[in-house]
Amino acid sequence: MSTNTIDKPRKVTTATLRKMKADGEKIAMLTAYDFGMAQLVDRSGMDVILIGDSATNVMAGNATTLPMTLDEMIYHARCVVRGTTRALTVADMPFGSYQVSVEEAMRSAIRLLKESGVEAVKLEGGREISETIKRLTQAGIPVMGHLGLTPQSVNQLGGYGLRAKGEEEAARLLEDAIALEESGCFAIVLEKIPAALARKVSESLTIPTIGIGAGNGTDGQVLVLNDMLGMNEGFRPKFLRLYAHLAQDIDCALKHYISDVKATEFPSEAESY
Repeated sequence: MSTNTIDKPRKVTTATLRKMKADGEKIAMLTAYDFGMAQLVDRSGMDVILIGDSATNVMAGNATTLPMTLDEMIYHARCVVRGTTRALTVADMPFGSYQVSVEEAMRSAIRLLKESGVEAVKLEGGREISETIKRLTQAGIPVMGHLGLTPQSVNQLGGYGLRAKGEEEAARLLEDAIALEESGCFAIVLEKIPAALARKVSESLTIPTIGIGAGNGTDGQVLVLNDMLGMNEGFRPKFLRLYAHLAQDIDCALKHYISDVKATEFPSEAESY
């Protein structure tokens, strides 16, 4: 057996995630939107890379995820897939690409998989998209669900506040989670809901849950890469932990470069041909 075969990391699949839940091993998931960052995230040993529609916020400066198009998502997903060898790659289905009809959702998902090479898709919503999930999974397309705060519905929800605080909405969310599992989802993201509810949902399902702002009782966690690296200085929600302060480091490096150029200290003789 060759060294390359021995050293090659084991590919994470949807089956891997189910086994991780069964074994009690937490799932680590982060977003990525380009080739270079995907390489770094994948090399770290990340389990899942989400090509989120948050790319339109992080990369394009839009205030919501609604402007993301299917073509743009395919572009970002293609870049990430090229930089990934180990992690399971999951791409968001953009707003408008699956809500019109089941047939439209099928066409969009097939394009996303065929043109980018991504391995699964993520859809926001509960029982109202059960039939869509069934059709996608029947066609061999793995689907990750998303409940709680669903950013594509921000205008209907009236903002980005905590969801399912009341008993009625909490009961509905649990019912939706069970419906998504029965429809064929391999995992569900739970965003910005009470920790006790997220734990209850996680314990009620056989498929893994991935939390963001949902406490520590889920089967895994996800954050936006640029946020947890401290590149977005204006975003500080309660659930975000900063693992680096890259905005400050980058600012320092840029100012140092400007100073060196203006002082003719760059390039040096050793850096010249």
